[in-house]
Amino acid sequence: MATMPAFFRTTYAPAYAEATRRAAPVRAERNPFELRALPLEDVFFYCKKIDNSRLEREHDPKAQGACWSAIGGAVVVLALLTGVLAPSVASTMAGYKLEALRAEERSLLDERRTLELQEAELLSPDRLERLAREQNLVTPASGQVFRLDGKSDGAVAMAR
Repeated sequence: MATMPAFFRTTYAPAYAEATRRAAPVRAERNPFELRALPLEDVFFYCKKIDNSRLEREHDPKAQGACWSAIGGAVVVLALLTGVLAPSVASTMAGYKLEALRAEERSLLDERRTLELQEAELLSPDRLERLAREQNLVTPASGQVFRLDGKSDGAVAMAR
């Protein structure tokens, strides 16, 4: 087949024939405002609708093992990556928790100082003396005060 075009190219012209002289092509005057031709301008593409809805993929026995090995490899890589990154993530989370606890401790200490200050203001002797005067309280006489010792003489009241 490769030699077929060469076979058809042979001409049966007589050997004595003169070489005919070709006329020079006449070139038309070129319009200066005309654009030159684009490459492959004369090529036209037609779109044909192809219906592949009835086609079924042929079963490939080699592809089944490759899929599971790829999934297994991805799981191994994921497990290694998790094992490498887990300690640093846990350390970062512990740092955040520790800082939150320190902030809570600072706020609780501030609240404690505020409460101690309020308690000192409420228990100040000047305030207690002023409250006693407002409620008409007087200092008890020496015979009105009974001191309770922690010693028991055996007489204890029992609730029945």
